[in-house]
Amino acid sequence: MLLEFVRLLFTAPLWSLLMTAVAVAAPLKVGVSGEAPFVERSGDKFGGISLTIWREIAGINNLDYQLVPQPNAQANLDALAAGELDVAIGPITITPQRVAQPGFDFTQPYFYAEEAVLVPRERANLLVRLRPLVGVAALSSVAVLLLSLFAVGNLIWLAERRSNHSQFPRQYLRGLGNAMWFALVTLTTVGYGDRAPVSKTGRAITAVWMVVSLIAVSSITAGLASAFTVALARNSTAPITNPTQLRGAVIAVVRGTTSELWADRMGAKSVATDSLKQAIDLVQQKRAEGVIYDRPALRYFIAQNPKSDLQLAPFDLASQTYGFAVRSGSPLRKPINVTVMSMHRVGEIRDIVDRALP
Repeated sequence: MLLEFVRLLFTAPLWSLLMTAVAVAAPLKVGVSGEAPFVERSGDKFGGISLTIWREIAGINNLDYQLVPQPNAQANLDALAAGELDVAIGPITITPQRVAQPGFDFTQPYFYAEEAVLVPRERANLLVRLRPLVGVAALSSVAVLLLSLFAVGNLIWLAERRSNHSQFPRQYLRGLGNAMWFALVTLTTVGYGDRAPVSKTGRAITAVWMVVSLIAVSSITAGLASAFTVALARNSTAPITNPTQLRGAVIAVVRGTTSELWADRMGAKSVATDSLKQAIDLVQQKRAEGVIYDRPALRYFIAQNPKSDLQLAPFDLASQTYGFAVRSGSPLRKPINVTVMSMHRVGEIRDIVDRALP
C-alpha cells in the first residue's frame, strides 16, 4: 500500500493524490437527508436522484464511504459543521444563510428546483365555471364591441343626418340609435336593408367598417370562445391561487428545511412536521390548508398518488439550487465540483433526473 501511494505521488494530480490519501485513511462518513425522489430509503438501502449522483461521483474519484441517515437537511449540515460527517448529501438547498454558516462549504449545484405549494383539489361549482365569462377576456371583448358600435354609429349619423335624415334623424339619440343599429347589422352581415347610407362620406365610412368588421368579429369570437372553453373545461380549482393568500393561512412545513423559511416569509401560520408525508397528512386531514416544499418532491408525490385530491398551486415561491456540502477546506470539494460539472456537461445528471421524475 505504501509503494502504491509513493507511485501515485509522482504520477497523479495533487487533488487525485489527496483523494487516495482520504480513501486509504478511512471510509468517508456521508450524511443523507431528504425526501423522494431525491432520497428513497428501504430498510438499510438508499436510492434516489441524490444517491445516484453521489455514487457516480464516488466511483469516479475512488471514494470509500458509509451512509449516515440524518433527520433533515439542517441537521445534516449541523453534523457536518460539528465534524461528525465528511460530506452531506440530499436535496440540500443552497441559501445565503447556509452559505454563511461556518464549518462547511457547498459544491457546485447539481439540480435546479422551485419552492412550491401543495393544496387540496376543490371541485368546481357553477359559480367557478361561470367566472371566466365575466373575466377580462370576455368583458374586454364585449367592451370593444360596444365602443366600436358607438364610434361607427356617431360617424354614420354625422355623415347622413342632413342628406338622409329620414333614416338617420337629426335628433341625436334617435339618429345615433338608428346608426348603431345599422353598424350592428353590417357587423353581423345580416343585411336587413332597412337603413343604408346615401352620401359619399357615409358610404366610405361603411366600406371601412365592413373591412374592420371582419377582423373585429374574429377577435371577439376568439375571446368569447376562449372564455367558454375555460368555463366548460374547469373541473377543479385551487383554494390558494396566489402567494398573497398564504398570509395567515395554516401551512404545513418540514422541520429543518427551507419550507420553514418561506412559510415565515409569506406570513403563514406554519405547522412543523418531521417529514413530507406527515405534512401532507395534515392537509388531507384538513388540519392545514397547504404544504410548502420543493416542487419536484411534491410533483413526485402527486404522480405516485393520483387519487389524493391534491394539486400544486399555480405559482412558485422561489427558484433554488441543490448541492452537496463538505467540511470547510476539505480536499473533496474540488474533485466533486469537477465531476458534477462534467456530469452536467455530458447530460448525465439530466438523464438521471428524467428517469426518476414523472
